[in-house]
Order: sequence, then C-alpha cells, then structure tokens
Amino acid sequence: MRQFASLLLFAAVLGSPLAIRADHDDHHERDHDKRYYDADRRDYHEWNEHEEQAYRHYMEEQRRQYRDYGRLNKKEQREYWRWRHEHQDPDSRR
Repeated sequence: MRQFASLLLFAAVLGSPLAIRADHDDHHERDHDKRYYDADRRDYHEWNEHEEQAYRHYMEEQRRQYRDYGRLNKKEQREYWRWRHEHQDPDSRR
C-alpha cells in the first residue's frame, strides 16, 4: 500500500507542471483577444465578444449563414469591415 501511495504521489508531482501549463494556455487565450487588420482603413480591430455580436448581426442582415470570421476570404472580410465602420455602436462613437 505504501508503494502505491508513493507511486501516486510521484505521478502527481510529475504531472502537475503539465496541468498548470494547460490551464495557463487556456487562460491566456481567453484574456487576449485576436486582432485583425483592416487594410482599407489601415487599422486593427480586436475580436472580442462585442465584435462577435456585431459580426453575427452583420451575417443576419446580409442573410448569410454564419461562418467563423477567420474562415472568410479577404474580400468577405473587407466587406465586413466596411459595413462595421458604417455601423458603429452608439457608445463607441467619439
């Protein structure tokens, strides 16, 4: 029984850095949103929950089936950013 407990403790010690690293990677991806470059306006846009909501509204308005923004071709991405600049949120206008 002592050998089993020792083996279990040894396995936990060896595996803990991997578990901590995996948790850190997940947390890191949630904290840092993706950024996309808008070539027409020469600026960057952060992709977060708010932008995702605007994108879903755009897809509905265009009567298109939802596709992940990252899977759109360059032309479709440019069309979205043009629309987005014309449809700024009321609280983000300066």
